[in-house]
Amino acid sequence: MLNFNIRGENIEVTPAIREYVENKIEKVERYFSEGVSANANVNLKVYNDKQTKVEVTIPMRNVTLRAEERHDDMYAAIDLIVDKLERQIRKHKTKVNRKFREREGVGVYFAQEVAGTTPSPVEEDEFTIVRTKQFDLKPMDQEEAILQMNLLGHDFYVYTDADSNNTNIVYKRRDGKYGLIETN
Repeated sequence: MLNFNIRGENIEVTPAIREYVENKIEKVERYFSEGVSANANVNLKVYNDKQTKVEVTIPMRNVTLRAEERHDDMYAAIDLIVDKLERQIRKHKTKVNRKFREREGVGVYFAQEVAGTTPSPVEEDEFTIVRTKQFDLKPMDQEEAILQMNLLGHDFYVYTDADSNNTNIVYKRRDGKYGLIETN
């Protein structure tokens, strides 16, 4: 059973919006086994240009389902989110089933949270690594890492923080600003 936490930024979550979100996202429950309870965190945002952004996160024991969609029509974005969540569930089930078959050699494993229909076949190259790079992590600060990332034309950059000696990642956000992922 899904419990909903629906939050709006620059928009009032009306009963009609709440009902639409709940009815649409509840469709993914058919992939869950009986008695599974999860929280669906839904963020609805409206920007100055009237474009909407819908974010849905459903943390579970073995997998976290997360989807984000921007669209001019919030209801269309919600519909697209449901499609993305269903694709993620099918992909996860296929991956888990494949690993189980390779390890055990027989049978089909259904994850406790994501039990349902037989998985659709996955293309062979879906998880194929096509390029490998090796490099030494140079100690630097956040600003230098951002400069290096921009010089390379990448969306992210892995580096060793000069102060903490931890491996960190800087990345470029969709809004043009930068984010930092720190490791322990």
